[in-house]
Amino acid sequence: MAALWPFVLAAASGILAIDTPHSSSPALHHLTKQLLQTYRKEVRPVHNWTQATTVYLDVSVHAVLDVDTQNQKLKTSIWYREVWDDEFLSWNSSMFDEIREISLPLSAIWAPDIIINEYVDIERSPDLPYVYVNSSGTIKHSKPIQVVSACSLETYAFPFDVQNCSLTFSSILHTVEDVDLAFLRSTEDITHDQKAFLNDSEWELLSVSSTYRILQNSAGDFAQIQFNVVIRRHPLVYVVSLLIPSIFLMLVDLGSFYLPPTCQARILFKTSVLVGYTVFRVNMSDEVPRSAGSTPLIESSVCQEYQAPSGTLMEVWSQLRSISSYFQTQDQVDRQELGWLALLQRFDRLLFQSYLVVLGLYAVTLSSLWVSWSG
Repeated sequence: MAALWPFVLAAASGILAIDTPHSSSPALHHLTKQLLQTYRKEVRPVHNWTQATTVYLDVSVHAVLDVDTQNQKLKTSIWYREVWDDEFLSWNSSMFDEIREISLPLSAIWAPDIIINEYVDIERSPDLPYVYVNSSGTIKHSKPIQVVSACSLETYAFPFDVQNCSLTFSSILHTVEDVDLAFLRSTEDITHDQKAFLNDSEWELLSVSSTYRILQNSAGDFAQIQFNVVIRRHPLVYVVSLLIPSIFLMLVDLGSFYLPPTCQARILFKTSVLVGYTVFRVNMSDEVPRSAGSTPLIESSVCQEYQAPSGTLMEVWSQLRSISSYFQTQDQVDRQELGWLALLQRFDRLLFQSYLVVLGLYAVTLSSLWVSWSG
């Protein structure tokens, strides 16, 4: 009998191993194998093909990375989430050790073909190849995206400009009868959600409004969700480095009109102001945004009277010296022509009055833009 005890213990151990649920393979491995064994990712995951698959979308803006006014492009960092139901990926959690949620490779299951219509460039974004699936078949897919999108940027009110750029999500091939879109959160929560936004950049996030619509074309009706990202520029650095110096140059130029037209020092003074404008424009050329559709107000009004010719500053200075020398010579030759001088004086007063009107309108416009920005 003592010799039979090892065989009895071995048989008992085998019976216990068969009754233990973790004996052959883990429940998670068994569940994953069972879900994907007969799964076909090419087929839309519905039992009734006439029933549409609803994809719930959500967007959170993290940062504004770049605003390219010359090429009309906006680069933003967003967190994108989409949720949909897969009727072929549900299970009874009581049969698999109460497992209620697992992660599956995105490449192994059906996923909606949602794109951003304004997408114009590919940026490097982290690749997250997995999604979460719960026992009821709900799939959650989240990923960060750096979006370079086309946007109509208006620079007239620079640096008090407010930009409104849209991100429109829609399916490439599936019509609304197959793939429909909906909001994961309420539109009010999306509009006022600024918790994840980085306010240390040049731009401030005002709101992210969202709308749902059906786009009708010859290929069918397509569901679309549009997120309107409204951002506002922080103007303080431009007010200090650009606006205040330009106003100072205008006031100095305005003071030159009080010098007598026959005074030779006036020509030298105006020449110095013109050189100051030229140096200012060269130094600030990279700070002012360029746009093919419009020109910033502080560039067109400030420098409209003085347009610097092409070339280096030395060439500009040489030409200005030639002009100054020419006018000095003419002033000596035509000193006796009092009639022309009186006409020039009247023209000078007219130019001075016109200059005052333009500066007044410019000041009123800038003040109204500032008040509108503050409000």
